[in-house]
Amino acid sequence: MSKQTQTRRKTVKDIAAAKGKTPIVCLTAYDAPMASLLDPHADLLLVGDSVGMVVHGLPSTVGVTMEMMILHGQAVMRGAEQALVVVDMPFGSYETNNDDAFLNAARIMKETGCQAVKIESGTYAAGQIAHLVERGVPVMGHIGLRPQAVNVDGGFRAKGRTNAERDRVIAEARASADAGAFAIVIEGVAEDLAAEITAEVSCPTVGIGASAACDGQVLVTHDMLGLFDWTPKFVRRYADLSKTISEAAAAYADDVRTRRFPGDAETYALRKPDPEQR
Repeated sequence: MSKQTQTRRKTVKDIAAAKGKTPIVCLTAYDAPMASLLDPHADLLLVGDSVGMVVHGLPSTVGVTMEMMILHGQAVMRGAEQALVVVDMPFGSYETNNDDAFLNAARIMKETGCQAVKIESGTYAAGQIAHLVERGVPVMGHIGLRPQAVNVDGGFRAKGRTNAERDRVIAEARASADAGAFAIVIEGVAEDLAAEITAEVSCPTVGIGASAACDGQVLVTHDMLGLFDWTPKFVRRYADLSKTISEAAAAYADDVRTRRFPGDAETYALRKPDPEQR
């Protein structure tokens, strides 16, 4: 029996049932070792298209491909045992029409084994969400600051600061929920707007830069662990692994250059002949 069948994995029904109850814990994961470490503590692991910036060094998520998402989704599924795994649909994989959205979503689920996909859901995407849900693809929405729209917005800017923007974000939330999204990520909005949306929609909201008013929270794990010098305002660092890794690499380099590594403990020796076998 495989590792993934020995433990009951959380389902979209479990996440949907968490509305208004104990907050949902969500973190991003992009590889098997990290997924294995996060899995016991998370309700949901998101294979975010943030992998393009966090792992591949891209300037935005726009350049992320289906192949990248599938590769990282496969790795996370190998490491995760009990958390629901959701994989982002990359830019250009769902916007054109319902059929393209379904074919790409189905490919992601088939090739990774994940339980759901996430769509950056402007009001235009409600049709795609409904189309996917009707055909057996659970969908998580994403409203407010939508990183895939960075070129339209001129940067990563908080949303809902004007009346027109507030109305647009609320419309995105309503459209996503009405279309059948089992949960909605709310990114980069003020607390009162997040609270209003959370109270209005029937599915759970998961905030990132949207206050504790949401039904759960998600952070990019690399930000949370302090692997980057700069992080957004909404990130709380729970570790400083950048310093730890740098110090470890420096110590290793010094040991190599002074021939202190490898030492006797890390070196193989020839076995002495067994006298009885002579």
